[in-house]
Amino acid sequence: MSTAQVKHHDYHLVDPSPWPVVGSISAFIMAVGAITWMHHMFAAAPIIFGIGTIGVLYTMASWWGDVIREAQYKGDHTRVVQISHRYGMILFIASEVMFFVAWFWAFFNSALFPADAVHATRDAVFGCGAGTAMGACSVPGTWPPHGIETFDPWHLPLLNTLLLLTSGTTVTWAHHALLEGDRKGLKYGLILTVVLGACFTCVQAYEYAHAAFHFSGNIYGATFFMATGFHGFHVLVGTVFLLVCLMRTYAGHFTPTQHLGFEFAAWYWHFVDVVWLFLFICIYVWFRGPEGLAHGAH
Repeated sequence: MSTAQVKHHDYHLVDPSPWPVVGSISAFIMAVGAITWMHHMFAAAPIIFGIGTIGVLYTMASWWGDVIREAQYKGDHTRVVQISHRYGMILFIASEVMFFVAWFWAFFNSALFPADAVHATRDAVFGCGAGTAMGACSVPGTWPPHGIETFDPWHLPLLNTLLLLTSGTTVTWAHHALLEGDRKGLKYGLILTVVLGACFTCVQAYEYAHAAFHFSGNIYGATFFMATGFHGFHVLVGTVFLLVCLMRTYAGHFTPTQHLGFEFAAWYWHFVDVVWLFLFICIYVWFRGPEGLAHGAH
C-alpha cells in the first residue's frame, strides 16, 4: 500500500459500490411486476416480479457480505465508526416503533370509539363482520364488530408469547456467553433462539389458517392482520438475522470486543419481543369482546 493510501484517521470512507444502483433497479422491477400482477395486466407479470425479487435478494446478500468483510477482515469498523452504527440502529428501531404505533392507533381508534359516527358510516358501507350483510349491523357500536369470533388468548397466542419470551432469554444467554468467551454457549443460545423464532412463525401460520374472520370486510380483521402480520414478518426477519449470526459464529467471527452485528441482532430481537407483549395484551386479551377485560360501549 502506498503512503497516499494509508489511512491516518478512525473514520470509514466507503469504497464505490454498485449495490445502491443494482438494488434500486431491482426494487423498481419488483414493484412493476407486483403491480401488473395484482392488476392482471399481462401474463409475464409474475416472471418480472420474480426477477426483481431475485435481484433485491442478491443485492442484500452481496451488500451485507461487503459490510461483513469490512468489519471482520479489513478493520474499517473502528470504535468511532461503531458509535455511528449504534446511533443508526437506534434510529432504525425508533422508526420501527412508530411503524407499529400506526397500526395500534388504527386498532384503538376503532376499538375505543366503536359508536362514533365515522365508524357507523363505515360499518354501513363495508359491513360489520364475517357473515353479516352489507349495511345490516344488528348490533351497531360494538367491538369487536358483530359476527366476529376472536381468538382465545390463552391458547395459541399464549403459546407464542411463551416462545418469544423464552427466545429473549436464550439470545441474552448467547450474548453473555460471547462476552465471557464461551463459544459453545454462544452457539447453543443462538440455535435455541432461531428454533424458537421458527416455532413462533409456524404457530402463527397455523393460527391464521384457522381464523374465524378475514382480512377484508371488517375493520377488526384489517387491523388485526396488519398489526400481527407485520409483527410476524419482523419475527421472520429477526430469525434470518440471528441465523446469519449463527453461521458467522461457526465461521469464527465475533469476539468479546468486536461483535456489533450480533449485538444489533439481539437489539432487534428484544424489540420484537416487546412489541409482541403489547400486541398480546391489547389485541388478544383486552379488546377481544365481552369475555375480555374490556369491550366496546353500546
